Amino acid sequence: MSSLTYVQEYNAIVGVLNQYNEGGAKADSALMKPAFNEQATMFGVDGDKLVGGAIQNLYDVIDNAFRPSPEAKAAIVRIDIVGTAASARVDTDNVSGFRFTDFFNLLKVEGKWSIVSKIYHTHPSL
Repeated sequence: MSSLTYVQEYNAIVGVLNQYNEGGAKADSALMKPAFNEQATMFGVDGDKLVGGAIQNLYDVIDNAFRPSPEAKAAIVRIDIVGTAASARVDTDNVSGFRFTDFFNLLKVEGKWSIVSKIYHTHPSL
């Protein structure tokens, strides 16, 4: 059994993050769902209140409140991998008029990377 190199694992995680970014830019949760574990969670702060919960909350917002954003840009700022665990930071601009910083925790389960948790910060509008 051969083990994958760091570069191969890194590129697999980039693929997962790109699924997330594509779904946000196209306002279509079906495109991002494969990036997430079905038990994934998402949390952020709205005003001074904790908001979030099951990942379905993200899908609902993407499908009902977001609009396609062909001008959206994303930067994968960092990925840190140790064995079957990884974390990543992604910054996005112009996703339905918003700027976000997302922090993801990923796990490799049964040979496949998926996001198990997301926390985010919504930047003030310019």
